[in-house]
Amino acid sequence: MAPITPYTEQRPWGDFIEFTRNISSTVKIIEVKKGQALSKQLHHLREEFWYVISGTGRALVGNEEHPLSPGLHWFIPKEVEHRIEAIEDLRVLEIALGDAEENDIVRLEDNYGRVDNSQTTTS
Repeated sequence: MAPITPYTEQRPWGDFIEFTRNISSTVKIIEVKKGQALSKQLHHLREEFWYVISGTGRALVGNEEHPLSPGLHWFIPKEVEHRIEAIEDLRVLEIALGDAEENDIVRLEDNYGRVDNSQTTTS
């Protein structure tokens, strides 16, 4: 599947940003509390797109670290390690493309003891 490229259109009343059109997806708002982090993880069955709604933080995508602040966005392909860390309370729109089953989370590192070492190898 092609990476999501947000489309913005101006209207007399303001504007809108369109993220997907006519594709199957799963949409979430992820809220990460100040000082907390998601697992460093990857997925075999889905790609993800993140759009920062509010707050600040850091994103690890592959071997690159990126700042997170409102309006910034990233596309995460299948099999690429990724993680979100909140500097202050953070809200992120996540659009998953593909099979968005929770059992497709392969945790590589986790601050809450949820790494399953039997799943950390990729095929």
